[in-house]
Amino acid sequence: MNQVDFIQKNSGLLEQSIKNVLHLFDEGATVPFISRYRKEMTGGMDEVQLALIRDEFKRYTSIVSRQKTILTAIDEQGKLTQELKASIQTCFDMIALEDLYLPHKLKRLTRGEKAKKLGLEPLAKMIMSQRGGNPNQMAERFVKGTVLDQKMAISGAKDIIAEWINENSNLRARLRRLFERKSTLKSKLIKGKELDGEKYKDYFDHSEPLRRCASHRFLALYRANREGIVSLKARPEKEEVLHELERFFVKGKDACGVLVQEACGESYKRLLCPSLENEVLNFAKERADKEAISVFSKNLRQLLLAPPLGAKRILAIDPGFRTGCKVVCIDQYGSLLTNATLFPHPPQKQSSKAAAKIAQLVQAYKIDAIAIGDGTAGRETERLVKHIRFDRSIEVYVVREDGASIYSASAIARKEFPDYDVTVRGSVSIGRRLMDPLAELVKIDPKSVGVGQYQHEVNQTLLKESLDDVVVSCVNTVGVDVNTASAYLLSYVSGLGPTLAENIVQYRTVNGKINSRTDLKKIKRLGDGAFQQSAGFIRIQNGDNPLDNSSVHPESYDFVRRIAKFYKVNVTALIGNLELLSCLKQADFPEVDRYTFDDVISELKKPGRDPRAQAKILEFDSRLKSIADITVGMTLKGIVTNVTNFGAFINVGIKENGLIHKSNLANTYVEDPSQFIALHEHVEVQVIELDLQRKRIGLKKV
Repeated sequence: MNQVDFIQKNSGLLEQSIKNVLHLFDEGATVPFISRYRKEMTGGMDEVQLALIRDEFKRYTSIVSRQKTILTAIDEQGKLTQELKASIQTCFDMIALEDLYLPHKLKRLTRGEKAKKLGLEPLAKMIMSQRGGNPNQMAERFVKGTVLDQKMAISGAKDIIAEWINENSNLRARLRRLFERKSTLKSKLIKGKELDGEKYKDYFDHSEPLRRCASHRFLALYRANREGIVSLKARPEKEEVLHELERFFVKGKDACGVLVQEACGESYKRLLCPSLENEVLNFAKERADKEAISVFSKNLRQLLLAPPLGAKRILAIDPGFRTGCKVVCIDQYGSLLTNATLFPHPPQKQSSKAAAKIAQLVQAYKIDAIAIGDGTAGRETERLVKHIRFDRSIEVYVVREDGASIYSASAIARKEFPDYDVTVRGSVSIGRRLMDPLAELVKIDPKSVGVGQYQHEVNQTLLKESLDDVVVSCVNTVGVDVNTASAYLLSYVSGLGPTLAENIVQYRTVNGKINSRTDLKKIKRLGDGAFQQSAGFIRIQNGDNPLDNSSVHPESYDFVRRIAKFYKVNVTALIGNLELLSCLKQADFPEVDRYTFDDVISELKKPGRDPRAQAKILEFDSRLKSIADITVGMTLKGIVTNVTNFGAFINVGIKENGLIHKSNLANTYVEDPSQFIALHEHVEVQVIELDLQRKRIGLKKV
């Protein structure tokens, strides 16, 4: 099977489109570039489909590499038959491939191998054939040397048979399906771990069909097992497995048949069960990982594409009690203007002094909006600020601060603000998040932004790859202002990367503003390939060419000029002219494919439009100061802070988030909560449950 056939089989995508995509990848094209500017070659594939082709190609390459390794290993043993070679070369399932290799795998000295060294393999073959005869009489011939008696000979032969049974690829495939379909997942408390594992109390004695175990529940069990709180088992009924084994190997009820039956039991207990149980748990873990990573990726996309306030002058506050509130003022470009530490809350209680200072800063630095971190003392600080009388209309926003401390201690933050401590850097990050969440959050490890589900338990390589894909997609969906973006943001632009991003920043520093996309070619090491991949995602405001501030690729500039000539206007007059653009037909430009035609016309109608929504303020219920103020039946306003596959967490204005279980999200069955509710969505909820001791709030979407 070649790579195209493999990808087509596992993706269901068109063969020719797969060939074209692989060719584009081979030329160095990126997923964002192909999805936006090569639709005519892919049939309009989106980023998800392109990433699937990329990942399936990686999987194909991995399998082919493993095939070669296995063939070489078996050939070196002199055991590679033409039949076995063909079986390996045509096997494109990694587990089945390992089953084929298992009988030839170099192992430690097993019980079966020891028995073979004692010369008992012929006896094992005679018993396994089950052609009648007395096993004791057969064994007598092998009683010599270190084989002391018939019992020892038969025991050794059974050890060999048990390993043959374990290494039978057809049997393993059959039992694997049985384990996958009928395994029961059971957890048991490990003695003496009651106090350490209090948070896992629900799983001290848990049992459910493995295939029905929700991903979040499996990952919770997995973590509890990893932390030594519970033991975890997953297997079908033993009798059903043994019945399958005996059907496969036992030919009769004579003495040899009885011995083979016993070997089946030993093989299952000692070899097959541990191996297949480990496999089925790994399979369940992989499935749970994929679901959790999918949830995390959806949330991260919504977080990165959260509404930006835009280029405004911001006063940002990182609230605190004992250590005070760290206040900074930043200009519309995100540069730090000043900073101060205020102590409006206990134990100092200098609220009047703090309020006066904030009002003074707002006036002195012509502040447009105030951003307050949503952590400790956030609600108290918000109340204080909203009672201050300013000299102008000031909007106050509560900004989630997850990961701000991670950023403030990072090398990126130290490089940006070498002369300031972590508290100042954290406050700047909060302010910048209000201005442009995407530009600021790309500086933080996605695992630290507070929207994951058991992210520390899932496959870290897959998680990083998936989250990196999301970041790249979001950055290129929005586009990047080349004259204001940080090197870190620029590094995610299609075709650039860290080195070229740094070179762009250095070029800006030396030469000043970049006035056109063609100027990018003057930047060190930014060649034709990188220019082609990146140019359409770069934005240049008030530059030499108005198209440089749009997603129209320079490849299509000539097409735009032909449209302008067609209407006898200049390009500037064409941009945004809905009347003219709506009259265009692709038939007038037969040399342009329909995808490019549609995309260019759409962009010319609304050039450089930010796909993100506008920032909104949510007013929490002023009666609430703590969970003690919550009562069942209350209707409250809240904002979604996290979406999982079991429900959504809602900030209702106090320290503790409430949970809308997915059964309370809609008046219909909810399988995927993300189809009914989104991160940052403003919602109205009703309190339906309250557990003050465990600080849990159950909510229902109104």
